[in-house]
Amino acid sequence: MSLVGPKSQSMQKRAEKVLPLGVNSNFRYWGEGLTPYVDKAKGAYLWDVDGRRFIDYRMAFGPIILGHAYDEVDAKVIEEVKNGVLFAMTGELEVEVAEMIVEMCPAIDMIRLACSGTEATMHAIRVARAFTGREIILKFEGNYHGFHDHTLWSTYAPVEAYGNRRNPIPVPASSGIPQSMGENVITLAFNDFEGFERVMRSYGDQIAAVITEPCQGNCGAIEPQAGFLELIRNKTEEYGVVFILDEVKTGFRIANGGAQEYYRIKPDLATYAKALGNGYPIAAFGGKREIMSIIGHGVSQGGTYTNNKPGVAAAYATLKLLKTKPILESIQKRGQRLMDGLKEIFEDNNIPVAMSGYPTMFSFALGVEAVTCQRDWDNSDKDAYLKLVEMAIELGVMPDHDAREPWFLCYSHTDADVDETLNVYADIVKKVKS
Repeated sequence: MSLVGPKSQSMQKRAEKVLPLGVNSNFRYWGEGLTPYVDKAKGAYLWDVDGRRFIDYRMAFGPIILGHAYDEVDAKVIEEVKNGVLFAMTGELEVEVAEMIVEMCPAIDMIRLACSGTEATMHAIRVARAFTGREIILKFEGNYHGFHDHTLWSTYAPVEAYGNRRNPIPVPASSGIPQSMGENVITLAFNDFEGFERVMRSYGDQIAAVITEPCQGNCGAIEPQAGFLELIRNKTEEYGVVFILDEVKTGFRIANGGAQEYYRIKPDLATYAKALGNGYPIAAFGGKREIMSIIGHGVSQGGTYTNNKPGVAAAYATLKLLKTKPILESIQKRGQRLMDGLKEIFEDNNIPVAMSGYPTMFSFALGVEAVTCQRDWDNSDKDAYLKLVEMAIELGVMPDHDAREPWFLCYSHTDADVDETLNVYADIVKKVKS
């Protein structure tokens, strides 16, 4: 088996005539002649257009928490869409979804729905600026908060472009982002305790919001060091800054109440998407009643598709299952066994490895002992990581092609899937080592 079959190669040539790079998101492009095209997916597996089956650890970049085409979710969506898909009015199902989110997430008093994580963080930042009357946003290098211009800074650039760690340079992640946007962005290395305290002393009374992921969801799932989130919480309270916890990836995945429950932290605002709807287009942002209540009172927020019935129905079914069944406990057990097994394989082959993240969402960096931020992660052996991924895909196991993207597990993964994955990695690690 090769990395990409002939039908995928043919599809890429066809797609490139009508889609830039032949895909609908840059993240789906793996290179000329190397980009796979999907035919279908069910449970923990997907099949490409060449008919090859893979154990899927990409899970659509994280949304699939139950499994692809999960029957109970799809049944609820089908039931609801028979009565209409979109309305210029609010329905009871939206209210019920909001009530479940408020019940499950410790810091949420009120929420608003959206269609994507990008929208959720964009709206949250607007609300934070309106609430504080300030404009500056502080974010951390390597953290991704969606594709809007306000936070697409110091996300994917080579770390040498970031400048000195003590005085980082905000780097736009794309052409087309106005340089003037950077005047309202401060960047820091993740887990930089001293740097964060210093910046807050200097600029705290000018900052509207500090936004961070609980872990670096687009940079190896690097976790916060003990006390780092608490430091953010304490200093933002001290300076009247809105603390936005971006739970687009961790929400409803690392605990039913997300990172708020896991770390016992209460931000002012939080953002959600991905696992909220098991793959359907749904997102949300919410937080303290005092802050959320300003929406509609001089603060604009909306969207034609924010209450799209497929997304709302999927969220209803997904949250109901998470509340009533030991979904995450099951995933965590298998994920922990996979993490432990991979770590043992690398150690048995005398390959330094830094495991990071959570059993439901994890990664590893090769050739290093520990990573605390993107600057550390950049020192890892990314070429070896990619080589292993490509060999694994050839054998029917599909992590993401990008070393920054975590491995995701879902409720449909089985112990047999974990066994097969560990057997594949035990074989290919020996080959790469030799």
